Amino acid sequence: MKNFEDIFIKNIPTIDLHGYDRESARVATNDFVAEAVGMGYSKIMIIHGIGSGIVKGTVHETLERNKNVLNYYVYGMNVGCTIIQIK
Repeated sequence: MKNFEDIFIKNIPTIDLHGYDRESARVATNDFVAEAVGMGYSKIMIIHGIGSGIVKGTVHETLERNKNVLNYYVYGMNVGCTIIQIK
């Protein structure tokens, strides 16, 4: 039997930031959150990868400052992804 969260995760809007630099990741994160707000989504996922943690750090700093973000956390099944709860 599949984990309920795994099924849910596969069905939420996602953006993949592999290969992005800091500034591109910041802009893409803010744009993705704004689009999610406009579409009425309650949760989204950003795939930032693991690597050296630069993109992940940038994504988290950007989410911290975004007034439309209620909460975010690193997805437990894949630490290269962050789940964002939209206000």
